[in-house]
Amino acid sequence: MKTIQILGTGCPKCRKLAENAEAAAIELGIEYELVKVTDLNEIVRMGAMMTPGLAVDGELKSSGKVLSPDKIQALL
Repeated sequence: MKTIQILGTGCPKCRKLAENAEAAAIELGIEYELVKVTDLNEIVRMGAMMTPGLAVDGELKSSGKVLSPDKIQALL
């Protein structure tokens, strides 16, 4: 099972990234858990200097962008 983490405070871009990540995981047919990380100290500790951020299994994959489902699929 993959853990997909959305790093951000809940802004519209963060919500859109979460939507796109779910769509990507569903399209790939993988088991996943979507976790929203809203604590700023944790976000910075993970290496994201801009939000929204995307991490997979604790590894930062993107920061400061709303990735499309296709791009997220490539990261999963």
